[in-house]
Amino acid sequence: MAFPRPFPALMLLFVTVVGTLGVSVAQRPPNILFILADDLGWNDVGYHNPTMKTPNIDRLAEEGVKLNSYYMPSICTPSRSVFLTGRYEIRYGLQHGVLGHYQRRCLSLEEVTVAEKLRERGYATHLVGKWHLGFYKDGCLPRQRGFDSFFGFYLGAEDYFNHDSTMQGHHGYDFRRNEDDVSRQYLGQYSTNLFADEARNIIRNHNPAQPLFLTLSFQAVHMPLQVPKQYSDIYNGVFGKNEDWKIYAGMLTSMDEAVGNVTRALRESPMWDNSIIIFSTDNGADAKFIGSNWPLRGAKATLFEGGVRGVGFVNSPLLHPEVRGGMTNGLIHMSDWFPTFMHLAGGLPTLDKPLDGFNQWDTISRGMASPRHEILHTIDSQALRPVDRGREKWSTNPYFDVFTLAAIRVGDWKLLTGPAGNDSWIPSPESGYEVINLKKLYGKVVRLYNIPNDPYEHDDRADEYPEVVEALLKRLGEFSQQTVKPNYPGVIDVIYGNPDLHNGVWAPWG
Repeated sequence: MAFPRPFPALMLLFVTVVGTLGVSVAQRPPNILFILADDLGWNDVGYHNPTMKTPNIDRLAEEGVKLNSYYMPSICTPSRSVFLTGRYEIRYGLQHGVLGHYQRRCLSLEEVTVAEKLRERGYATHLVGKWHLGFYKDGCLPRQRGFDSFFGFYLGAEDYFNHDSTMQGHHGYDFRRNEDDVSRQYLGQYSTNLFADEARNIIRNHNPAQPLFLTLSFQAVHMPLQVPKQYSDIYNGVFGKNEDWKIYAGMLTSMDEAVGNVTRALRESPMWDNSIIIFSTDNGADAKFIGSNWPLRGAKATLFEGGVRGVGFVNSPLLHPEVRGGMTNGLIHMSDWFPTFMHLAGGLPTLDKPLDGFNQWDTISRGMASPRHEILHTIDSQALRPVDRGREKWSTNPYFDVFTLAAIRVGDWKLLTGPAGNDSWIPSPESGYEVINLKKLYGKVVRLYNIPNDPYEHDDRADEYPEVVEALLKRLGEFSQQTVKPNYPGVIDVIYGNPDLHNGVWAPWG
């Protein structure tokens, strides 16, 4: 599979006339609609796999700029924290696992969010959908972290219709408007539709004189597999007798319809000429259950490309005409949205803590080279360590513990250490391809790939380029000195967090 060709270099000649063409960032801050899908795989959109019916997403991507080298953490909570803070998850201890129902932790209250800073610049800030950054005490909640309003749920996953979830034998409801209004009137209504309707209402009722920052964080296409039947019926006969895939594909098409409805509302509003739409996944597909990152290797919760390289694009009338319909191969990371949004809002504010993100607006809107040459995918010292540690020649290096789960990209090279996790190439069933698994052939815990030449991570080059391995281990060692120990207390508050003590609702207890 060949990747699309990048922007033509000649397009850079046009940047001097951007202002006269009327496509530069407007004098007033632009409206920002950030759409976040959950566990969406590389192969699960129509413009990568025509089996999937996502015409609205496809059209937005084809008319905008596709982000072909777009990266994020491999699981939900770290990815969302990096988006909001512009800082790697190792900076505040959220690199291990996702936030559980009973855990007494959340995104560190010492971290500043992009919503807070945009609100300081005069933006109206709204969050619709999934939070998953902690809720054990009031200070952790969305409206305490920069959002004017919140409509959605706190947990990582729940029933799409009943909006409830069970943990440790305890059952509770989780759907609300802001903190106090537990919205039981939505019981039985599909969350994808509810979130789209709320986002449309926000857009339609917004005062266009005030800049808008709207984050639409879909529950889809995360487990459980649930969708109204009219969407799964679209795929009758496509996946044979595999009902799970039929439902999953229906969830994709339902979300696509919702994306179309929301973006149509923005296009029809007086705000459109000064608006930017960003579409992103939070990580790769959880292919051990459902979804496909084919032809990328690996899945959610692994550091192979299938876990950390995601679907993303930008659509806006503020893009230069020469980049529309194209794509960029420049490295872009989830942490880059914070400084990019702040640039669009008038400039990066003074911050107490340094950002790991870069302003990518020129990369996206004008085809300039990315300012980013390095991505730390993660360092997780609490991840399960390999049992067999006798065959790794780098085990005694002085720079970094190679049995620690970690990965880093510098330039063309990507180094992975520690346990591989799901290292398969997993296609969707209609393709006719077989799952490819090399785990039985792999005993190594240090792997090196040249991603531009080998985007599917077939050829481990660690033995051929020991000098590159050494340099990247040194860099991991430098990052490890800056790493906060993972804050992962386990399930500790089964008693106090029990929904039975909170009128049957998952709610703060700390």
